[in-house]
Amino acid sequence: MKSLLIFDLDGTLLNTIADMAVSTNHALVQCGFPVHKASDYKFFIGNGINKLFERVLPEGEKTQENVLRLRQYFLEYYGVHNSELTLPYDGIPELLKNLHNLGFKLAVASNKYHKASEQLIQYFFPDIEFVAVIGQREGIPTKPDPTIVYDILSIAKVDKMEVLYVGDSGVDMHTARNAGIDACGVTWGFRARAELEAFSPKYMVDSPSEILKILVSNKKKTAI
Repeated sequence: MKSLLIFDLDGTLLNTIADMAVSTNHALVQCGFPVHKASDYKFFIGNGINKLFERVLPEGEKTQENVLRLRQYFLEYYGVHNSELTLPYDGIPELLKNLHNLGFKLAVASNKYHKASEQLIQYFFPDIEFVAVIGQREGIPTKPDPTIVYDILSIAKVDKMEVLYVGDSGVDMHTARNAGIDACGVTWGFRARAELEAFSPKYMVDSPSEILKILVSNKKKTAI
């Protein structure tokens, strides 16, 4: 029976694309580089902000120096404006509330930098208790490396068999596979269903309410 759900953040709990696009484009303008359409950012994000900056830079400009320049402007801007255009996906607040009331432990594992991950969870879900909210940390490998999952398991004190990892991208499905835990792919996020299905997750859902149904159904089967 599952007792802990680990959620990805961007594209799973929150639609952060607009704020990410505005903030990164702001940094690009400050550094004299061309900007991108907001829809393009669905394919730029997911592997940490340094990889994001590398992807948005023009060919021939993808240097460490330029990545760090973009990072400075981005952090200054996004730290102030990260919740202006961001919203939870429909059904997510209700799902988290129901899971919490049913006694499930909840956690977040994100490749968004750690401070912003904490800020957004606190801002949008202030009444939900999470056992851990962990984002990208300096010196720690990003997903799909399973370190972030292992750290959450250690904090939550649960076995791998009790965990369901929920995410919207191949990176998330790969993370769950690397950690040896069951995965649930969600189709309302940034990536296509085919990207998720390539990793053969145990579950695929089209709405947050389906996650609750899966957990309740499994709980009843275990009780029989």
